[in-house]
Amino acid sequence: MSAVFGLQLADGTDIVIKARAGDGRAASCVAAQQWLAENGFPCACPRTPVSRVGPLAVHVEEFRAEGEVLPGDTPEVAVRCAEVLARLMAGLADLAVAPPLPNPRWVRWDHADSGLWPAIASLDAKDQELVPGYLTDIAGRARRRLLSAGLPCVLGHADFEAHNLRWLDDRIWVVHDWDSLAWQPEAALVGAASTVFPKLGPARLAPIESTEAFLAAYQDARGRWFTAAEQEVAWAAGLWPVAHDIRWEALHGYTAVSGEAFPVQAAERLHRANA
Repeated sequence: MSAVFGLQLADGTDIVIKARAGDGRAASCVAAQQWLAENGFPCACPRTPVSRVGPLAVHVEEFRAEGEVLPGDTPEVAVRCAEVLARLMAGLADLAVAPPLPNPRWVRWDHADSGLWPAIASLDAKDQELVPGYLTDIAGRARRRLLSAGLPCVLGHADFEAHNLRWLDDRIWVVHDWDSLAWQPEAALVGAASTVFPKLGPARLAPIESTEAFLAAYQDARGRWFTAAEQEVAWAAGLWPVAHDIRWEALHGYTAVSGEAFPVQAAERLHRANA
């Protein structure tokens, strides 16, 4: 999805050059990253704006080394991650940039393509019979609830997974992957994060009690509680990115452990989503 090059300048400064498809999203994502970095949020500070190089969008940012992944999916880990997300979302609340659309495919339930899933040529060309029927049903019900919400969209991080966060001495050191910003309702972005925060590789689904802890900690840190409708949207949104990941894995011939947990948890999650 992108190419990242680490370089050392003549003065010894370490930098990163990032190149990805020039689909129009990068400028807003880098502007948001710059805004947060300049206001004290732990992320790599861009050193240049986005430039077009042929079909690519390219920019330079500082290299932030150190830090460790925080593993686990317990409620305690969920709370720590939720508090970071709340700080991030609060930092973006006053920033005005063009929405970075289309949204990343794993939170693109708002697509206008035919069918349930957003059109992705590499996936659509594969044998769709490999996708479990239960997955299509769950994703469809979650999507219908999300599309019926009518909530305002905000800018937020849509890939808030363990591999994108680094911790140092029990505090957040850096948050990565700012190309994955999205334009969705706040409750939906938080709900998505509340299920995928433990992800380090294959599809991962947090326990229901950890999603509960994540949602509660986020709202407490933000100083406001979601409405009943927002609570439902959060639970619905938590299902979509995991469904996307399991579909991707099924189409490529394997299913991770979350593929077993997903249908077990789905009934309760759909109930809480009123879906």
